[in-house]
Amino acid sequence: MSRPRLATVWLGGCSGCHMSFLDMDEWLFDLAAAADVVYSPIADVKAFPGDVDVTLVEGAVANEDNEELARQVRANSRLVISFGDCAVSGNVTAMRNPLGDPLAILERIYVEAPERDAQVPAADGIVPPLLPQVRPLHKVIPVDAYLPGCPPPADRIRAAIEALLEGSLPPNRGEAIRFG
Repeated sequence: MSRPRLATVWLGGCSGCHMSFLDMDEWLFDLAAAADVVYSPIADVKAFPGDVDVTLVEGAVANEDNEELARQVRANSRLVISFGDCAVSGNVTAMRNPLGDPLAILERIYVEAPERDAQVPAADGIVPPLLPQVRPLHKVIPVDAYLPGCPPPADRIRAAIEALLEGSLPPNRGEAIRFG
């Protein structure tokens, strides 16, 4: 029997969920013995692989690159888990939404009041265009479970991963679904 394939993804957010993931400390050795981590910002893998069993996605969908990666994740993952409050609700990343489309703000800063180039920064492959609104993950792709928290504590992440590796969805009551 093949080992489960686990991935973690970082979209628009602060990486706090991945820091909390690393706070699982010694249990990470147990995880490495039980599953193959095939993609993560804490590993040097450039392209999202196919045939992933479980993917934890941190962060909201804030730019075109985030949106494209989210779609790749869904197409190549059996289970997709919204990992942290930004992925679940937009949270801090979505605080720009009441200001409207960010292009107007960028034009004001970079074009109307320029000190140098009088243009909005844009470079293919370097500066991904911002989306008009930041969206939580489930507004872009179907999500199988939610793991809220800002960030979720290490013990909650561990419990969710253990359940997923045993073939169950993470707990969805009480402290397991506490925001913040």
